[in-house]
Amino acid sequence: MSKLGWFVAGISLGAITVIQLRDNPKAQLALDEAIDAAKDFASAVKEGYLEREAELEAPAKPVAKTSAKPAASKPAAKRKTTTAK
Repeated sequence: MSKLGWFVAGISLGAITVIQLRDNPKAQLALDEAIDAAKDFASAVKEGYLEREAELEAPAKPVAKTSAKPAASKPAAKRKTTTAK
C-alpha cells in the first residue's frame, strides 16, 4: 500500500473514532478509563525510576572491617649458586 493509502486509512479511522466518541457514551467512558490506566502506569514507572535513582545516588555504605589478618608474604626463593670450577 502506498503512503497516500496509509494516510487516507489513518484519516478515516480517526474520523470514525471521533464519531463513535461523540455519539456513544460507553465509548467515551472506555476512553476515559484507558487514559486513567495509562496515567496510573506512567506514574508507577516514574515513581520506580525516581526510587532507583535515589538508591544509586545515595552514598555507599561503609564496608565492615573484618578481623582477618592480612596474608603474610612468602619469602623469596633462594637461588642456588654454583661456582664454576
